[in-house]
Amino acid sequence: MDSKPHDLENGDILKPIHPMKPENSTILRLIVANVSEVLLGTKLFVLLPVIPLAFVAKGYGLGNRWVFCLSLVGLAPLAERVSFLTEQIAYFTGPTVGGLLNATCGNATELIIALFALHQRKINVLKYSLFGSVISNLLLVLGSSLFCGGIANRHKEQRFHKKQVDANSLLLLLGLLCQIMPLLFRYSGGIEAEVSIVKMSRASSIVMLLAYAAYIIFQLKTNTQVCELQEEEESNEEVKEEKAVIGFCSAFLWLVTMTVIIAILCEYVVDTIEIASDTWGISVSFISIILVPIAGNAAEHACAIIFAFKNKLDISLGVAMGSATQISTFLVPLCVVVGWTMGIPMSLDFGLLQTGCLAFSILLTNLTLQKWHLSRTWGTKMTHFRKMD
Repeated sequence: MDSKPHDLENGDILKPIHPMKPENSTILRLIVANVSEVLLGTKLFVLLPVIPLAFVAKGYGLGNRWVFCLSLVGLAPLAERVSFLTEQIAYFTGPTVGGLLNATCGNATELIIALFALHQRKINVLKYSLFGSVISNLLLVLGSSLFCGGIANRHKEQRFHKKQVDANSLLLLLGLLCQIMPLLFRYSGGIEAEVSIVKMSRASSIVMLLAYAAYIIFQLKTNTQVCELQEEEESNEEVKEEKAVIGFCSAFLWLVTMTVIIAILCEYVVDTIEIASDTWGISVSFISIILVPIAGNAAEHACAIIFAFKNKLDISLGVAMGSATQISTFLVPLCVVVGWTMGIPMSLDFGLLQTGCLAFSILLTNLTLQKWHLSRTWGTKMTHFRKMD
């Protein structure tokens, strides 16, 4: 075989063969980084394997109680990732569209569960789950945030916007009033009481939806300073400019995919909740009021407590009271209106015990925050007087 020697001076040298183009390797690295950021960017990623296990349990008929348990646990990491993806999209759409997107997707789990329960005419499951979400946000989340934040920052002054709290409190009182009126109609008796309750509930739902729309406009347009953190708290801190970590198209695709998975898991939960109740010997009301809201809002609850530890009480109050306000004045009347279009007589009558607990929770929350604000105000004045002396 005739071989010709290579002459380095004449440039006769074999060129290296590249098995992969640099563009392809760059795209592959971006895809891996994107998947890693979305799926592994949270401490709840350890619960993600539960989701395919729920599909396997449903497909192979391993038992409805296992399907219910796995689906309920799988909702926690998905709800947290949906919140993360809406924040990423908000970087590209601006605060107005981003705020509306957060308002829509913030309680996506509760909304999907409520719509599936409404479609299957499980009105009690619907009412119990929404009622439990409001109570959980007002008592468990807000109470834990104030307690943990007070212990962690006992030598610091904790501040929050009173106007934002007042706006949420008034909307909660409006939702409570709209639930009390059908209850009074039911106890007034009469043959046509049920028809009157449904008609009044539909009219009240339209009023609440209009009030919530006005609140969103007020929050995003009219008085944007109310919805921002106090600049005085950030004057002595290093403020870092936050940027999106993933692109708009990938965030939107991930959001659609996870919303579809949440819808499937919520359908599993609604289908198997009564069977799981009979198997475990636990009432449907306990599962709907206690277990479902805790699992659906686990990540949101953890975020509120973490922000309270960091002495960012405004964000904690926005998470807890904002979520409760959205459920009470948006999701509940929305279900009534959707049931109206479907011919289902959904009303705002949640029962005497549930309405009384809701009234007590709202009253306790308002009194606690008012006393917190007054103590802070008097403490500031006393400090000012001591400095003058």
